[in-house]
Formats: sequence, C-alpha cells, structure tokens
Amino acid sequence: MIKTQAYCEPFCIQEGYQFEIHEVFYKKDDDYSCFMHFHEVHEFIIFDEIDGSYFYSQGESKLQNNDIVFTPALETHDFEITEGQKSWTIIQFLPEFLSTNNLVKEAAYLQFGVHLRLSQEQLGIVKQQVQWLKESYRANPHSDMSLTLLKLLIIWIVEHSQPVNSLHDQPITASKGYERLTPIMDLFRHNTYVSLSLVEAAELCHISTSYFSRLFKSVFRFNFSEYTVRHKLYSAARMLTQTNKSITEISYELEFSNPSHFIALFKKQFSVTPKKYRNDLQNRALKEAF
Repeated sequence: MIKTQAYCEPFCIQEGYQFEIHEVFYKKDDDYSCFMHFHEVHEFIIFDEIDGSYFYSQGESKLQNNDIVFTPALETHDFEITEGQKSWTIIQFLPEFLSTNNLVKEAAYLQFGVHLRLSQEQLGIVKQQVQWLKESYRANPHSDMSLTLLKLLIIWIVEHSQPVNSLHDQPITASKGYERLTPIMDLFRHNTYVSLSLVEAAELCHISTSYFSRLFKSVFRFNFSEYTVRHKLYSAARMLTQTNKSITEISYELEFSNPSHFIALFKKQFSVTPKKYRNDLQNRALKEAF
C-alpha cells in the first residue's frame, strides 16, 4: 500500500468497487486542506498520528493518536488538524455493503457519525486487521478475502470500541436550526454545484437573508459564498478522478468563469494544479495495482 498525501476528501470509490482503502501521511507543515463536506459512501478513518478536532453530527470532538471516526454517507463533517506530522488509513465503502452482508447490528449502530476509541489490546488487533485488509486489497480488491476482511473489521470495531462522547438521543442534525437549512443542504448533496445567490438560498429555506447567513456559517464554518466555491472545487476533484473530461470541460460544466480561473482556485485549495492532481491519482492507482 502506497502512502500518499490526500486532501481529506475526495477519495472516490471506483465504479465496480465495493470499497477502497488508502494510507495517508503528512509531514510536519505539509499543506492540508479540508472543509465541511459529505460523500455518498460510508467512511472509517483509523488514525495513527493525529492532533485536532472532528466536527460531525454529534458536535465537536477532540482527536488523539489511534482514534477511529466513522461518518455515514451524506452526513456533513469536517476535520480541523494541527500542523504536526499526521497519518491515517481511510476506508470508504458502499452503504449497501452492510445490508448485503447481513450486518444488521452494525448498520443500526452506524446510523450517525461516531468518534471511537479502543483498548490497547483491541487496538493491536484492529491494526493487524487493517494491515491484512490493505495487503488483500492490493492483491485483489474484489476477492472474497478482501470483502470478508472488511466485514470482520466493521464487526470488530462496532463490538469492541467505545464512543468518546455519549451519543445524543437526538443528534445535532435533527435540531430545529439545522433542519431550516435542509433545502439548501439537499441541493449541495445531490448536485455538483449550486448556483444561487445568498438571497435566493435564504428564500429557498424560507428565512431572512441575515438569519440564513448566520445559521449557515454556524453549521458549515464558512460563509455561503465560500462554501459554494469549495463545493465546486471538490466536485471538480471527483470529476478529475471519475471521468475523462478535460480540465476545460470541467471548468465550464461547473460554471467557473474560465479555465484559468478554475486552475488558480483549484491550486489554491489543493496545492496542485488539476492536471497534476489527476496524474498523481492515476499514478497511485497504477502503483497500487502492482
């Protein structure tokens, strides 16, 4: 398994895959980029070295070495991480993996985001399982062994880990203020870009512009216009990995003013140009295939 620098999200499951697993490593002071986002797959992140916070449906939670976080598909989340060295393994899998493998108990437990810790004994077992899963994935991500190891890992984590914070009976996502943003959040979840003004977005949510602006920033930690641009850039990153569309085509499809402006914004966000981002991921995929 190749250690690679990544950008929190997007790691995208390739078509035909049930899951992907990647190892991520940042040296001290390496550029790191993340923002409030969501994806259409379930995600475990198993940290090795980490210092920062996890923002998710239950609120904010302080991270420490060897913690595990789970975020379900379409749940908004974010990480705020210090500049020190950091590393983790990210495992993303299709939501239907739980139902097709009869993981009923696990599916019930993993309905919302959760921050988990293991005892030292159980941590060693999980780290070994993760290593086996990496090796099997590298050999054949579609094999019965790979899928069985993923199933075992999910069962083991749910059975033996403990939530760092008490799970709320009613998660923050069910709060009245959060629900007021549902119309605009649904647009972000199901579209590659959202082309609304602040006034139009507030009208869609049936609240005043000033209240919408305050509420949106309290949930997403960015103002509406900043989030709209970041959402487009992350959509562009997914398109670079999942399609053969040219950079020019992507820039116009996402309604950037011109390709040069798109490239400049992308480089500012991800520290690389769109071309290099695509090439790096393609090269990584080739290395992992062998």
